[in-house]
Amino acid sequence: MKKEELNKSLLEYENMEKQLEVVLIQKHQLQIQLNEVKHALEELKKAKGEVYRSVGAIVLGTTKEAAEADLKERNEMIELRLTQIEKQEEKLRKTVMDTQKKLQERMKEYGEGAS
Repeated sequence: MKKEELNKSLLEYENMEKQLEVVLIQKHQLQIQLNEVKHALEELKKAKGEVYRSVGAIVLGTTKEAAEADLKERNEMIELRLTQIEKQEEKLRKTVMDTQKKLQERMKEYGEGAS
């Protein structure tokens, strides 16, 4: 194997690791959002009287039912996106691991060929 090919493979591997890191950050952010929505749903169950929700920079009065429906919809969307991210993470992890094994073999071959 040529040194240029090995360097190219190493760069591709590094790019995959960066992609995996980005996916993990997105997953973490979604998990935080999901926890916030679940907490809001729990607090909403305890609420009596008027309910308010934040829409951008303003706060609007709403019914408990409308707020609950909105939160449940957000919860479903976040869970769906989280499932997609987890599938993407799993696929990337497998690709990274496979690429790492191949690179280790190539580096060993390169080292043996250089001696």
